[in-house]
Amino acid sequence: MIPAAIPSPPTEWSQISLGPLTIHAYALCILAGIVLALWLTGRRLRARGGTADTLWDITIWAIPFGIIGGRLYHVLITDPKYYLGLGGGSAHLAEIPQLWLGGLGIMGAISFGALGAWIGCRRAGVRLSAFADAAAPGILLAQAAGRWGNWFNQELFGSPTTLPWGLRIDPDHYNFPPGLPAETLFHPTFLYESLWNVAGVVLLLALDKRYRLRRGALFACYVIWYGIGRTIMEVFRIDAAEVIRVGPLDLRIHQLLAILLVIGALIGLAYSLGRLRGEQADDFHLPGRSPVPAADSGVEQTESTDQADPTENDPPTRS
Repeated sequence: MIPAAIPSPPTEWSQISLGPLTIHAYALCILAGIVLALWLTGRRLRARGGTADTLWDITIWAIPFGIIGGRLYHVLITDPKYYLGLGGGSAHLAEIPQLWLGGLGIMGAISFGALGAWIGCRRAGVRLSAFADAAAPGILLAQAAGRWGNWFNQELFGSPTTLPWGLRIDPDHYNFPPGLPAETLFHPTFLYESLWNVAGVVLLLALDKRYRLRRGALFACYVIWYGIGRTIMEVFRIDAAEVIRVGPLDLRIHQLLAILLVIGALIGLAYSLGRLRGEQADDFHLPGRSPVPAADSGVEQTESTDQADPTENDPPTRS
């Protein structure tokens, strides 16, 4: 008897054809995540003194950089043997730009996205740490939505399980592990991570409301939360990944990097909290880039600027 399980979507759901245009469900999940992140980050930026223009000026750099970084991470770190033909196999270079097939590494996306955000922040006159704190909950919300793309692609699932919420994978799908019975169920790691990220959004918003974390402190909390979750999820996953021996432990490379992220974020959090101690100012803009209201501009306003010249209506003199 097969227990109650989470079904995988039919293969035809993974893409929709509209004439010559093919829309992939994976891409729609990524786009949904971006929209949610923009919505939440926009609200938080406006509360800190930013505007809608501020958001677009920064994200127009951060989003493309993040997508490129996420793909490069997947190609170079997750599966270089497949894409680059390392180890004697055939290379699949033509698939590198095919994002709809799946394969965006979050750690690469955040790293390159931060570089793009830095460029955007410099141009917009905004502190990178201020933008990162405002964007942190939105980034997690985007990740929560994006993970559902793995469900549509029937990929990145976990090890076999008999739990009632096990995930059913089509036996004839190319990702189904060979040698296992067709009725085998798997840990739905996409769902685990999505729920973990949603819980993280709630936690970050609560921390920000209670402690007003600034100077990159809230972003550090995001990295810590994500890193802990990713370390746990990697225990379940069975997709191909390089394994590195660290003392008595065999760690998947993503797991090792996630642990290093947590350690680095803890150090960053301690540094940020140290800067916040006793600090009264909460500067959102870079020095000298804060908008100056007209009343504070230092230009003396006189009545003559608002009143017409009394001689304007005098009759013209005759020569």
